Amino acid sequence: MSGHAPLIHPTAVIDPSAKLADGVRVGAFTLIGADVEIGENTEIGPHCSVHGPTRIGRDNRFISHVAVGGEPQDKKYAGERTELVIGDRNVFREFVTLNRGTGGGGGITTIGNDNWMLAYTHVAHDCHVGNHCVFSNNTTLAGHVTVGDHVIISGFAGAHQFCRIGAHAFLGMGALTNGDVPPFTMVGSDSLGRPRGINSEGLKRRGFDAERIASIKRAYRTLYVAGLPLAEAKVQLAEQARSSEDVAELLAFIEQAERPLLR
Repeated sequence: MSGHAPLIHPTAVIDPSAKLADGVRVGAFTLIGADVEIGENTEIGPHCSVHGPTRIGRDNRFISHVAVGGEPQDKKYAGERTELVIGDRNVFREFVTLNRGTGGGGGITTIGNDNWMLAYTHVAHDCHVGNHCVFSNNTTLAGHVTVGDHVIISGFAGAHQFCRIGAHAFLGMGALTNGDVPPFTMVGSDSLGRPRGINSEGLKRRGFDAERIASIKRAYRTLYVAGLPLAEAKVQLAEQARSSEDVAELLAFIEQAERPLLR
């Protein structure tokens, strides 16, 4: 529908300051607030609300009853201008909620491209989500969580404030993590959120060959199975990183940790 004027249901309420690009569709009883920008061919389904300041890219789908751009659920928030920025080609299912950032947390919440957020997913203030992620039903991210690319989070799982979840990680159903999850790591399906190996099946599906996966497995054993103190494990990982970009990525993630590493 690019090149066509927005198609707006007569029961929708659109603030005059909102900017809707060509091909945008807005469903019945949906509210688009002030200081909202929506990119080409994005579909906002029925009974949704989009509050600003919010920037939404192109070709997104908000199925129904989605609420995005609302004020952060943080008592320290004092009405300062903060934003929600969403990329392209994302799908948001029923009752997904995405909050804007806070002044003290960087002022922005970001969602990348090509993500699927299933029903009742909640992304809190100042979170940063990468690309090609899948958040299953009732996924919950507390404030200031960072999620890398190609992360899969199973139903009823979530992350504590300020945690990081590295690229290609997998959180099992009901896993609740209160520490940083290194890239490529699989977290068990229990409330303790313990590491359970690497996400080898996911890596195969994304084209990782046997040699790359073997290097990641070796690094995982060094970090979690060998019983080494973290400082000694990092020395061995640095040696392994000389011949593996994936291990180098894993080591860089560990070096940047501000919260305890999930161990």
